[in-house]
Amino acid sequence: MNKALSSIAFVGALVLAAPAFAQPAAAPQAPSSYYPAPPPDRAPVVEKGASTSNLSSPLPTAPHAVERTIIDSDAEAQLFAEARRITWGRYAKIKGAKPGELMVTKQGNVWVVKGRIDSVAPGTEGDWAFIDGVVERIGANVVQIRGEVGFRVAKVEKGTPCKVAGLLNFRRSGKSQVWRLAEGDNPCDGTREGFDLVMEKPVEKKPVPAQPKRS
Repeated sequence: MNKALSSIAFVGALVLAAPAFAQPAAAPQAPSSYYPAPPPDRAPVVEKGASTSNLSSPLPTAPHAVERTIIDSDAEAQLFAEARRITWGRYAKIKGAKPGELMVTKQGNVWVVKGRIDSVAPGTEGDWAFIDGVVERIGANVVQIRGEVGFRVAKVEKGTPCKVAGLLNFRRSGKSQVWRLAEGDNPCDGTREGFDLVMEKPVEKKPVPAQPKRS
């Protein structure tokens, strides 16, 4: 009898304890507006600045980023069409310095500018500067060229060429026949280069008067 009562008590205890272990069914979760996760409170911290090695020119790879040269001043355009020389202020005052050659050509609706100056002054042999670009706009006393100007100076960055590129402004004042690069500071050592495009009209040959025939 005692064994039977003990068995009944044990089964009853199990029945009473069962609800303590039962887990209620989970309610369905409302869909989140963020998937897979909400955005962070702040953007990731990145290192400011970048290495200056292996830089490439910002110019587009297309032959002409400018589809048409805008001419706001016909008078200025006529003058600039006669630009034939390049002078380089860094060496211009050294005895024996010579100007470089410049070509201003019209290719369809775009004016193209190319030129180079090689320094021949004593002690500066091997240094050079160049320009390569297209004219974006010609206005009164200013020519805007989208392109690049580079300088190679043996004592600067061990002779590595230093460039300025993008929209470059060449300004002329008064009756001057020279357009000077406004962004002409060498980016490697800060020297004001004095890079100039110079007008040079072709010399007009006057006809020689016919000599009277001697009788």
